[in-house]
Amino acid sequence: MDNITKVEAKYVVGLMSGTSVDGIDAAVIEISPVLEGERAIAVRLLAFENTSFPETARNEIFELFNPANATIDRVGAMNMWLGELYAEAALSVIEKSGLQPSQITAIGSHGQTIYHAPEANWVNGYNLHCTVQIGEGAVIANRTSIATVSDFRVADMAMGGQGAPLVPFTEYLLYTNEKQTQLLQNIGGIGNITVLPANALPSDVFAFDTGPGNMIIDGLVSELFPPMTMDVGGELAAQGTIIDELLSWLKQDEYYTMALPKSTGRERFGKQYVSQIIAMMNEKCWSAVDVIATVTYLTAWSISDSYERYIAPKHRAGQLLIGGGGSYNGTLLRNLEQLFAQHDVQVLTQEDIGGNSDAKEAIAFALLAYFTMEGLANNIPQVTGASEPVVMGKISLPYSGQSMGG
Repeated sequence: MDNITKVEAKYVVGLMSGTSVDGIDAAVIEISPVLEGERAIAVRLLAFENTSFPETARNEIFELFNPANATIDRVGAMNMWLGELYAEAALSVIEKSGLQPSQITAIGSHGQTIYHAPEANWVNGYNLHCTVQIGEGAVIANRTSIATVSDFRVADMAMGGQGAPLVPFTEYLLYTNEKQTQLLQNIGGIGNITVLPANALPSDVFAFDTGPGNMIIDGLVSELFPPMTMDVGGELAAQGTIIDELLSWLKQDEYYTMALPKSTGRERFGKQYVSQIIAMMNEKCWSAVDVIATVTYLTAWSISDSYERYIAPKHRAGQLLIGGGGSYNGTLLRNLEQLFAQHDVQVLTQEDIGGNSDAKEAIAFALLAYFTMEGLANNIPQVTGASEPVVMGKISLPYSGQSMGG
């Protein structure tokens, strides 16, 4: 990160669709000139939009989360369809920013994760752990006429990493504080935390997935309160009471005590996990709102437990900064405030500091794409478990109008 040279201001688009599959987040950022040797980089958000997926596309994505349904033809078709949808989202947010596509240096697209198996899988001497994000970069590039960076995670995994979490790289650049340890907690489908010790160097940063974020909550709401797909504002959870027996069972999942680095996903906390909870609910005659209240508390507990288990013994923090969709769940925030008050840690949202919780990860992938296009490493090895820094992302270039013959 210390090899950044002085550059002119550039405009980059970031695209993000997470494990909750609630739509495409698109952001246009301006990256200001950077002086050689600086670790921080100045970023300004010019425009942000969230575009909901067509219902048929969202339903098909959820089908593909089950490997039995993820046949080559279905994955291939959805890969192309998502490329089209991402391209439309990119062009829309560029128009909103007041810029022209010709002014955009690159688009960074996280893609849609449909499978993530980061644990080591040794076969004939090769580690065949894998991850799959779809949303064809070539489609985005050729629909927008803008160079597109996609499929970020696999480069890190090729060097033994888990391909996640990736956002800590950008959080280090944007949020490091000289005086106090900063905790940045994203609550999307999965929760992940980045620890930025006071005046941190890249080698001091660590991060990991804390466990389920909104994933179990959304899954249960979809099953128990259709056609709702999420607990808006945490209103359902606010009506319920925590079920001690269920909470105790939820806490027993081995993920919470795994050694770092670690990451997780829908394979552990997805549809099958939700089905187990519903089966228990029916057997025990538990109230649906009590179940929602309990899994909401679980998310808060998993974040607090992660702080106690992995962070506080090394770094006492004064602030937990929440981003992602979970920051709009009032019940979840109140649970976090209660739990972190015991540690004298203040809980704030991105909005409390003038930011945008929805835009944060889209901004991150725009910034990651900028580094890719510059040929600069954009992972933090000790965060992901990679053996060395790598340049993540595959670059798709649009046709320039020139042939081999000139």
